[in-house]
Amino acid sequence: MLLERQPQLEHLDALLAEAARGHGRVAALTGEAGAGKTTLVEAFIDAAAKGTRLFRSACEDLSIPDTLGPLYDLAREARWALPQAIDIRQGQRMALFSDALDVFETKAQPTLLIIEDLHWADDATLDFVRFLGRRISNTHILLLLTARTDRSEGQMRVRRALGEIPANSVARIDVPLLSEAAVLSLAGAAGRDGDAIYRATAGNAFFVTELLSAEDETVLPASVRDAVVARAERLSAGARSMLDAVSVFPRRADAWALQGLCGVASAGQLAECVSNGLLEDLGDGYAFRHEIARRAIEMMLSTSHRRQFNQRALSALLENSEVATARLVHHAVEAHNLEAVRELAPIAAKEASRVGAHRDAAGYYEIALRQADSLPMAECADLYERYAFERHLIGQIDEAVAAQEQARALQRAMGNTLKEGDSLRCLSRFAYLLGDRRSADAFGAQAVALLETVPAGAELAMAYSNLSQLAMLAERLDETVLLGDKAIKLAERLDRPDIICHALNNVGAAGQWLDLAIGRQQLARSLDIALEHNFQEHAARAFTNCACSEMNQLGYRQARSFLDRGIDYCVENDLATWRDYMRGVKAQLLLRHGQWDEAAAEALDVITNDQATALVRYPALVALARLRLRRGDPSAEPVFEEMTRFLEKGIELQRLAPYAAVMAERAWLGQIDKAQALALIDRAETLSPTRAVFAELASWRQLLAPDRDPGDTDGMAAPYRMLLAGNWLEAAALWAELQAPFEQGLALMQGDEAAQRSALEIFETLGARTVAQHMREIMRKNGLNNIARGPRRTTRANGAGLTQRQMEVLQLIERGFSNKRIAEHLTISPKTVDHHVSAVLGKLDAGSRGQATAAARDSGLI
Repeated sequence: MLLERQPQLEHLDALLAEAARGHGRVAALTGEAGAGKTTLVEAFIDAAAKGTRLFRSACEDLSIPDTLGPLYDLAREARWALPQAIDIRQGQRMALFSDALDVFETKAQPTLLIIEDLHWADDATLDFVRFLGRRISNTHILLLLTARTDRSEGQMRVRRALGEIPANSVARIDVPLLSEAAVLSLAGAAGRDGDAIYRATAGNAFFVTELLSAEDETVLPASVRDAVVARAERLSAGARSMLDAVSVFPRRADAWALQGLCGVASAGQLAECVSNGLLEDLGDGYAFRHEIARRAIEMMLSTSHRRQFNQRALSALLENSEVATARLVHHAVEAHNLEAVRELAPIAAKEASRVGAHRDAAGYYEIALRQADSLPMAECADLYERYAFERHLIGQIDEAVAAQEQARALQRAMGNTLKEGDSLRCLSRFAYLLGDRRSADAFGAQAVALLETVPAGAELAMAYSNLSQLAMLAERLDETVLLGDKAIKLAERLDRPDIICHALNNVGAAGQWLDLAIGRQQLARSLDIALEHNFQEHAARAFTNCACSEMNQLGYRQARSFLDRGIDYCVENDLATWRDYMRGVKAQLLLRHGQWDEAAAEALDVITNDQATALVRYPALVALARLRLRRGDPSAEPVFEEMTRFLEKGIELQRLAPYAAVMAERAWLGQIDKAQALALIDRAETLSPTRAVFAELASWRQLLAPDRDPGDTDGMAAPYRMLLAGNWLEAAALWAELQAPFEQGLALMQGDEAAQRSALEIFETLGARTVAQHMREIMRKNGLNNIARGPRRTTRANGAGLTQRQMEVLQLIERGFSNKRIAEHLTISPKTVDHHVSAVLGKLDAGSRGQATAAARDSGLI
């Protein structure tokens, strides 16, 4: 009997009907383990409209997830040769996912794709969900997902994946626990004590079912585990042994594997388990009715028996060449078969890495390295290197450094100069990603010095390119080009497009200050090579430098295009480090365009990511520091402090310049000593390779010290050049054309009375309370009267002041949602919700959630 699920079924029916009309969606069923998600899915399938194409899959609770396991399941049901497709594409997942979309999409009838237990998914499967979710709106596909609502890492990754799908393409459907009335109804029908069952289960549907099925009606089992075990004890010895064997298979045990494991006699024993309600017969395999029941039986096994059953399962699965390596590794680990682990884990890691599941690849290498002491030294060093690379791709740089140091120590012990030099080059890169410029320079120089003692090869070419990159990041333009050209020439002789791609990125980024047209061409070629050859990290870096180059040239439209494309690319290829770095740059661009709430949300998502390194956080910190400073947010101070700490490990102009600009703005607002800010600007000027780089800081210095000569302005962007020449009107017009309202306001502020009043209006509209107050002080000193005090409450409480996301938050506040529930509902972090709620209260001039709701009602917002 299915109780209290009609609203969910009706919602799913409506979504399937929409898909049939060509408006596909992602439906995410979420609830705690045992809440009844699978039962709901079964009921929905049974009632689905005739003609619906159905393809079903699920994730498994393996030691490390099976890479693209659900997609394999879906492909088998669709009779699509997915394994061959993967081999052909050699890791090019976007083409593979596009093929999948073509296979599942048909205009003739709706398609229902099901992936259950997404909280156990591998990264590649989550990327497939993102890919499909971002393209599903114009298809006839309903993608139905189930996931738990616990606070596990897997569930958090599901939330992030869903959050990166357009909000109007995702329907989140809660599967709540059964009410007390429902439990009493079920218990009454079975003649059981409903009050006792509800107290024991709190309405968990699976728990309720198990306790209602307990043999003894007078004594309620103490737990669901006890209920499952009690039922298992009623089996014959052979059937109980069979149940134990099935329990070591996550999700399901294939019939052919069980026959290989237990022999022909298994059929009768399996039938007994099915008749007693412990297993379900799936036709081609068997499974427990719920993962909770499987775990209850598995946990009853002694260590020796668990290992024995897993070894037998491994032996049976090895007979089938189509079994995923991930499943083999799981059973090898559980069987404590170290030889099999050593052999299989690196294979699984390479398979995972090839399709972009870098987190899973790192997990497999970690498993393999547990046996490091018994491995040959060269093999061990290779594993540490590969492990370091995967860790760095997912932003875990400290772990990458530790692993690379292990590899280097082994290479030195073996006297392998070539490998040791390459390890030093990797350590240089990792140190830079941690924000340690001094160590990056030292490791980079050591790498070249060591590699120049052996015949020149790809390692030396890459070491030259690494030094070229470091020079580019320090604005040493001539050195960048010299080392980059050496890397390119050597790489061309070796036919290494990856190194050519990397070096072109360096010289192209430096070229923006030498010859903009050539620099753009070199960056474009670098990006083309990366995308053509699927050099994922090189592509991410090329997107980043293309965007930053355009930002420097005030080409905001082109920068936004590169950022959006680059972030999408990183999301779909699990490149967390570059994704978050670009999101920080995007936050700065949004800030420049006056989209301050969106900028704050983007920056906060990066900063609240515990895995983000200091370097990755820095662009987001810059955006947040400027925003909080202008709004007068008291929480700005910790952001300033983190920026200061970052610069303590080495000064680079690209980090110093925004820091100096923030400090200059603080000095202008009277928060710090002007001399301190001017000293930072002067230091940045000595590091600037061209006057163009110094343009923004020159304009801030003019505000702090108007009597100082601005110096040579040739090469500076037009708005800065005009402002430094005293032509505030033309500068303001140019900033307006660029849709940069704050900078427009700064220019107008230096004009006549009308211009100053316009500047004040701009600052007020932006919500730059601190700057607006300072503007009023300037206007009073200039003898102006009748200065506006700021927007009234009625002005703030209108829809124009709230972003789409803030409207969503406001509606959920009105429904009585807590911040925690809002975060879960919108799949965003609690800290981001806190920010949105504060913004809503501020814009509605409300001191509480209740006042905000009342103001919203009064103004017709809700």
